[in-house]
Amino acid sequence: MTIATAILAGLLAITSLLLIALVLLHKGKGGGLSDMFGGGISTSYGGSAAAERNLDRITIALGVVWISCVVALGVII
Repeated sequence: MTIATAILAGLLAITSLLLIALVLLHKGKGGGLSDMFGGGISTSYGGSAAAERNLDRITIALGVVWISCVVALGVII
């Protein structure tokens, strides 16, 4: 295993965990599993639109990094 492969694999693992956490932080949009388990009640109690937009931007940027790592590892391996 080369250094580049090890670094990319580590970055892929870290970004995978961060993506899971960020997706779980998103506010439920309604009608899904979050409403079934009581998430619909808490959605009307807060969270600013700016915070949700920033969370979206961070999630998309991290997704791009994740996809780049997957492609780079595929090319190297």
